[in-house]
Amino acid sequence: MTLEALLAGLHILAILSLVVFLSSQAALCRTEWMNAAVVRRLSRLDMIYGMTAVAVLLTGFARTWWGMKGLGWYWGQPLLHLKFGLFVVIGLISIKPTLTYRRWLKALDGGGGLPSDTEVRATRRLVMIQAHLLMLIPIAAVMLARGVLTK
Repeated sequence: MTLEALLAGLHILAILSLVVFLSSQAALCRTEWMNAAVVRRLSRLDMIYGMTAVAVLLTGFARTWWGMKGLGWYWGQPLLHLKFGLFVVIGLISIKPTLTYRRWLKALDGGGGLPSDTEVRATRRLVMIQAHLLMLIPIAAVMLARGVLTK
């Protein structure tokens, strides 16, 4: 029981951290706020966002592996597959902003200017898509916890 509570707490902590760093990107990636410091901060936030995504994934796997219900139960549930699938889609969408932030930082360090308004808007759109898809995962999680569609 104590292990289950610890695993759940660590998973929630990782999820909340991920939300903080994704939200920070969404808040900063705006044409009207773009400057050299923001480009550097976005790159750093994105790196931490990636680390928190790994933490979410690892703590989630730990819950299925060492949790009370066990590996067989969790991986037999369609809602877990939905949650995991959404997480993978979000991860795939995040690749473009990550590469974009790195390119912006490299250009800035090389003496280039700031990104264009069009590029900033396109990158923010992808960050916002991630944020909106992320909101679906807790709904699936609560439904899973309440036994909806469980086998």
